[in-house]
Amino acid sequence: MNEHLYACLPTANPAFGFFGTIACGNEDPAKAWALATTLVAQQTRSSAEGVRDWLDSTHGRHFADEIANQMSRGLQLDTATRAAIDVFQGWRIDRQTSRRHGIPAGLPYLTGWVAHFDIAAED
Repeated sequence: MNEHLYACLPTANPAFGFFGTIACGNEDPAKAWALATTLVAQQTRSSAEGVRDWLDSTHGRHFADEIANQMSRGLQLDTATRAAIDVFQGWRIDRQTSRRHGIPAGLPYLTGWVAHFDIAAED
């Protein structure tokens, strides 16, 4: 992880979202948080605030669940996080989500939602 330099923000929601969910597992939640914020930011090119807010949301909880699913297959935290990113990027924003939240339909799910939280953080 040393090759990835990213100023991650601490969670604002330690009991829920990504941090609260990942803390229920066997991994160090601070290490998992730093890794997830760095890799998600690199993948989506979003701000630290947008990434933090997305990870602190229900979406972050589901992302932590996907990392746990990948780890149950024997992957280590780094590889499992990258695999979870691939899963979330493989999904697409649908028309209903686009109409409801203004995220362009067809965008990769992770990119679209993190951008949504990134824009909301600017307001």
